[in-house]
Amino acid sequence: MTIAPWPAVDTESTCEHCGAHVSDQFCRVFGDNRNRAHRCGACDTYARLSRGPAAGEDVEIPDPETSPGRHGGEADV
Repeated sequence: MTIAPWPAVDTESTCEHCGAHVSDQFCRVFGDNRNRAHRCGACDTYARLSRGPAAGEDVEIPDPETSPGRHGGEADV
């Protein structure tokens, strides 16, 4: 029997902001230093995610939740 030298990985990752499922790989790449995703593609834009909100960082690009029309479409009127 071989024992892995690293701890078991949680396979049920969720976005801390909206609760949507995110992959473990997304958490490792975009998340914080504890592999937690604070935002995901369901609640934020890729332009913002690639700059840090998934890791809990603030960015200058407007948040799609507070700036209507910023998530791939027009604002609901």
